[in-house]
Amino acid sequence: MTLLLAPTLGVAAQAMAVESAPRIATLDWTVAETLIGIEARLVGLAQIEGYESWVAEPSVPSNVLDLGLRAQPSLEQLAALAPDRIALSPMFANLEGRLSAIAPVTVFDLYGPDVDTWTEMRRLTRELGGYVGRAEQAEALIRDTDKRLAELADRLPDEPSALIVVQFMDERHVRVFGENGLYHAVMERLGLENGWTGETNRWGFALVGLEKLAGLEGRIVVVKPYPVGVERSLSQSAFWQRLIARSGRKPLEIEPVWSFGSLPSARRFAERLLEAWHAN
Repeated sequence: MTLLLAPTLGVAAQAMAVESAPRIATLDWTVAETLIGIEARLVGLAQIEGYESWVAEPSVPSNVLDLGLRAQPSLEQLAALAPDRIALSPMFANLEGRLSAIAPVTVFDLYGPDVDTWTEMRRLTRELGGYVGRAEQAEALIRDTDKRLAELADRLPDEPSALIVVQFMDERHVRVFGENGLYHAVMERLGLENGWTGETNRWGFALVGLEKLAGLEGRIVVVKPYPVGVERSLSQSAFWQRLIARSGRKPLEIEPVWSFGSLPSARRFAERLLEAWHAN
């Protein structure tokens, strides 16, 4: 009888653990993707539709309440939700005073100058794991991400070219990603060379004109989405076509990946990059 009851008791214990876990609300997508990745009890998130477009995976559970704009959340909805804790990033720290009247607020940072981004992503994962009582799940996320990137590194072509990762702001300007950023950290883990060695901001990118890419060696990687009308303009741009011709191969295009994310976005970028590489 004890053996027959054991699985049932185990499921019941898991359900009780979930119910007793702190109910967390956040405005920040990086915090959110990590909380979802470690099976935390996320109950409120700002701009869920935007998260689904820019972050995408892991998906937001259907029972999570949309709190409105990230910079201007609905305080009424948040108060009615009555979360146990609110997790923020420094980007939204100016709201801490108002939000702390609803629930205790903790600010979690990630990106900054002169830091090792991969190390910081692991640190953030562990901090959030401790914050919500999911330390084991946090360690599992770290292990699984490391394992997946090692698998993908083994699938790279022999002697791969350097990569120049960009995201279009308009038809003449791009964010180009280098040190301090998520894309750069992933490329390092995969053993890939970054073709952009210029300065970057605290989030790992520089905003430059297309002409700044002309002297770089490497294959261009475009992270979608394109702003409205830009893709068509580029197809008619003699300069862009010369830039592609000089690189020797057409750009790789990958679906949106949250460039300010943590381990879940790092895995997504690596997977999308390898998919595009093998398809082209």
